[in-house]
Amino acid sequence: MEIFYYLVFGGLGAVVAAVELSKNNKDRITTTPAFNSFKNNYLLVYSLMMAGDWLQGPYVYYLYSQYGFGKGEIGQLFIAGFGSSMLFGTIVGSLADKQGRKRACVTYCIAYILSCITKHSPQYKVLMLGRILGGIATSLLFSAFESWLVAEHNKRGFEQQWLSITFSKAIFFGNGLVAIISGLFGNLLVDTFALGPVAPFDAASCFLAIGMAIILSSWTENYGDPSESKDLLTQFRGAAVAIASDEKIALLGAIQSLFEGSMYTFVFLWTPALSPNEEDIPHGFIFATFMLASMMGSSLASRLMARSSPRVESYMQIVFAVSSASLLLPIVTSFMVAPSKVKGGSISFAGCIQVVGFCAFEACVGIFWPSIMKMRSQYIPEEARSTIMNFFRIPLNIFVCIVLYNVNAFPITVMFGMCSIFLFVACLLQRRLMVIADKPKTQDWTSLKEKDTEADPLNI
Repeated sequence: MEIFYYLVFGGLGAVVAAVELSKNNKDRITTTPAFNSFKNNYLLVYSLMMAGDWLQGPYVYYLYSQYGFGKGEIGQLFIAGFGSSMLFGTIVGSLADKQGRKRACVTYCIAYILSCITKHSPQYKVLMLGRILGGIATSLLFSAFESWLVAEHNKRGFEQQWLSITFSKAIFFGNGLVAIISGLFGNLLVDTFALGPVAPFDAASCFLAIGMAIILSSWTENYGDPSESKDLLTQFRGAAVAIASDEKIALLGAIQSLFEGSMYTFVFLWTPALSPNEEDIPHGFIFATFMLASMMGSSLASRLMARSSPRVESYMQIVFAVSSASLLLPIVTSFMVAPSKVKGGSISFAGCIQVVGFCAFEACVGIFWPSIMKMRSQYIPEEARSTIMNFFRIPLNIFVCIVLYNVNAFPITVMFGMCSIFLFVACLLQRRLMVIADKPKTQDWTSLKEKDTEADPLNI
């Protein structure tokens, strides 16, 4: 493997270490032992949940191909997963506000464990069922856990600023360190121990079961809107009214969909971008490098959020602008660097430039997650937090399904250009959000519910 990969990985590792070790009192927030215990419990559970997710990722496509399915059939399975997340996941995720967030987190564990079990079958229908369960689980992972955390944090009377500590640490460990370790562990199971491509899914089930046991034994239940008369349709309507009546919530949803849509598209594009002529690239090592860049971003975010200035709404404009520029690199290199026509071999010079740019994008991803979590905790009403968060994922899932369906219809440079435009639009929307951030809400959740009840007098 070329020294280039080691240089990039080592450089990022040195930056992460420097950022963490150079933190001073201004970069740290003084907390209490009670909060630290609460935070560590959540971080342990969240890391186990993310380990269950990360272990599966690199081997889903490979497993399907080993069962003899072609690219078209595999594409349909992936589309089913995102479609399930959009349809069933939105309903199940929204029930968390009514039935309880702890219960929803346990449902995530059960659904994902069942999804992992289906991977033992080579039957297409069984695998399709697994993708549907996995889509439901994904919606719960990105809504129920955060909703439980915010509600429990406030219920216990902890300071609002302390939430940023938990958010940044969750991304640092769950989306960074755990991702790297999971990748290496999965590689150990499949290649070193030769246990087959199903082994990572079995390991994921074990981690999910351990996390579920901790949730059941140490978490308390919390809810969103406790009103007994509120059915699911009314809950959806109320969430839609909240988004439509509060520009800040609407902007936040649009920003999240644009960024995450570009991020998930990048997941499908980076491999063909770095190996257009079937170059031999170390996928696992590059993935670990990207995750290290994400860790660097979350570490920077924790320093930024520990200070009163700059505000999240302000620095996120720069993050979106940098991410937009970084995804333009494949287009720039296609014009600036003459493409190689030699099949195979090592990564090209253009590929090396793109790796650096993609690391910058992953660093932006690392900053994005804790920052968007903090903004959601500020702007989304507690009573419908899970419902609104799952509403945000509907356009995201539609977008990813369209991209997957048409992934071979457009040149890769067009796809990257589209993602760059989306990220630039997110930058503009973030600018607008910063301008109106201090404006008071026109209506609170209670008045929105009253208006909704008046509009639907038959709902008793």
